[in-house]
Amino acid sequence: MELESVIAELERNRKVFTETLTDMPQNLIHWKANPKDWSLLEIICHLVDEEKEDFRTRVGHTLQHPETPLASIDPVGWVKKRDYNGQDFEKKVEQFDKERQISIAWLKTTADLAWENSLYHPELGTMSARSFLFNWLAHDYLHIRQINRIKYNFLKESSGDSLTYAGNW
Repeated sequence: MELESVIAELERNRKVFTETLTDMPQNLIHWKANPKDWSLLEIICHLVDEEKEDFRTRVGHTLQHPETPLASIDPVGWVKKRDYNGQDFEKKVEQFDKERQISIAWLKTTADLAWENSLYHPELGTMSARSFLFNWLAHDYLHIRQINRIKYNFLKESSGDSLTYAGNW
């Protein structure tokens, strides 16, 4: 897959996230199948923070300053530290949309940069800017799957009906 294709897919996923998270019932926004799971609100807050402070920052850092170490981040800890559950869901969906648009506009200016630049990630070893970009897209796919699983499980629980006619989940 070429860089342009990955960037185009990140742009399409902006629409996937905003469309699939628009006009959610209030009782679904905080719903969890079990207490250790993330809610839709926690997921969208995570996506906003990852967009700004993880993927866009780390791709840029690797492209421009591969000789300096990455600043550490704490995505799991941010859930409590940043009070994800106290945030406004609709505002976070809008914020994600804006941040992703900023990311796409920036990424479209990077075609001639050194995508082979690499740096050392303390947990994963050597990673290139290209690898960070591909992982950004994979991260989208993981959370799209997670959102769909939440919506499916919520439907299953709230309907009280068997959903086996729909097919195997």
